[in-house]
Amino acid sequence: MQFLCVLERRFLWQFRFFLFLGTPFFHSMMARSRSFGSDISVFVNPETILLPDFTSSMSFLHELDQDWLLVASPRNISYLPFRLSDDGTHWLKESDKRVKMKELQEILSRKSQWSPSDGKLITAWNSRGSPLHTGTLPPFLYGKGTHNHWVISEALSSHLRFVFDASWTISSYFLDYPTNQSNDLSGRESWEYVGNSHLGALYGSSLFREANFSSLVRLMKCSGRYLFFDPVSYAVSRSGGRNKVGLLEKKILHSWRKKKVSACVETIKSSEGMWNWSSKNQLKASAKLDFPFLLESLLSGIADENKTIVLTVAGYSYKDMMMSWVCRMRHLKITNFIICALDRETYDFAILQGLPVFRDSSAPRDISFDNCHFGSKCFQRVTKAKSRIVLKILKLGYNVLLSDVDVYWFKNPVPLLSSFGPSVLAAQSDEYNKTGPINMPRRLNSGFYFVFSDGSTVAAMEKVVKHAATSGLSEQPSFYDMLCGEGGSNRVGDNMCKEPETNLTIYFLDRDLFPNGAYEGLWEKRNVREACSKMGCLVIHNNWISGRRKKLERQVLSGLWEYDISTRMCKQSSKISC
Repeated sequence: MQFLCVLERRFLWQFRFFLFLGTPFFHSMMARSRSFGSDISVFVNPETILLPDFTSSMSFLHELDQDWLLVASPRNISYLPFRLSDDGTHWLKESDKRVKMKELQEILSRKSQWSPSDGKLITAWNSRGSPLHTGTLPPFLYGKGTHNHWVISEALSSHLRFVFDASWTISSYFLDYPTNQSNDLSGRESWEYVGNSHLGALYGSSLFREANFSSLVRLMKCSGRYLFFDPVSYAVSRSGGRNKVGLLEKKILHSWRKKKVSACVETIKSSEGMWNWSSKNQLKASAKLDFPFLLESLLSGIADENKTIVLTVAGYSYKDMMMSWVCRMRHLKITNFIICALDRETYDFAILQGLPVFRDSSAPRDISFDNCHFGSKCFQRVTKAKSRIVLKILKLGYNVLLSDVDVYWFKNPVPLLSSFGPSVLAAQSDEYNKTGPINMPRRLNSGFYFVFSDGSTVAAMEKVVKHAATSGLSEQPSFYDMLCGEGGSNRVGDNMCKEPETNLTIYFLDRDLFPNGAYEGLWEKRNVREACSKMGCLVIHNNWISGRRKKLERQVLSGLWEYDISTRMCKQSSKISC
């Protein structure tokens, strides 16, 4: 028998998808567990102490001829009078005398008490059977409440597995320090717990039905033998399962002494009053979903050592493309990115995906989700929000790489872009002609550019923002007209401009490295990735195409799509291994 036990923090850090503060995602952990060839998967809080009867219970369950899901609640103990030996193989008293396992178990049982908590529950299941439940597992944050209760509730309603409670069979304990925060959802103020409760209400059947955990079949060990007890029918069975519990009741009571079995059952019943499971209020949104972070605090925590931020801006109609962009950032191990949400829907969505997001309070309120495409009035209003946000971040002392969500990154371009130095705005060229100058009038693409936080840049960006505010066009013409001059009067050579008042240099990036959507017909190539690789592309912009749907379709069909919408997870490019 092989079983995968997820309990060490160093294991958790190997997952591909995390909250930006470091908390792993529960759905990513579950997906990771499926990549292993173990017979049984077990999720255990890293602070939980397991005793040897855990392994013997797994050995018994390994022989069951049905798919099952186990849940067990550890007891809490305020003080543990023993310590582990240096090699971690046994427990020692203060006198360094070895503690016998039976003595340890008796003391722990006597000094501990039931205190069920979603974050501390132990779950285990046979790995190669049916799914645990139907539907999609939400992007819960691991250890932040709701996720275990949600899985159990959905497993019960899906009827795909035999679900039972092994709290009386598996000896497990955790230290509950007096300073610990309350485990009740009502006592939590953390947005992480609030986010999980919102997800529990949004997904699955939990909002419409309350799971009756008190009716779960109990696994017990009586006189050295494992038995299943059904508290509803008051039946006992050796095999368990919703179709098997009670079928062997008479046979068991004839072959076992009735008094012993009854005593084991009474032990479980007597402790149920102290340990009361309930999903009430666990799976329902309880508070408004908001980050406790201001833009300034997000920037200080996310910027790299050079105080550089990668910024993207998105509205709700582009949320899936935003997620594909985020997945690409994570694949490239780029962590200094931040998202500006143009509407409340995008803000809430990004929070539930664990992304570093802030809301633009000055963004237009009448954004049309389906019609905000290039050239539209909505598009013109939205683009002007980007330059305002960049200017705000520059004034806070951070360098900015602005990248639209439809820019696909092959490699991290920041090292190259930052090499241009201060007082330079390095921007993508929107010129589509293969030959000739790339700094022609209004060919500066304001969807991908890099700027340093310096006086010249701030002054130049203020000119752009002021001009865009009074323009009936998008912000892109304002960039060119204010920096390169109307008609290109400030052009220098074929790939630069010089803004005379602020002394800012505008550098148009090499299109082989930073191609736009019309350059070299790259998006029409049979293998876009291979074609870009031969040219040495660092990024490619999915522009020069009309309409969000066409843009989305082109990127998905090209293979430059990193997000699985059905699972709410990043796609894995290769088989996961540790």
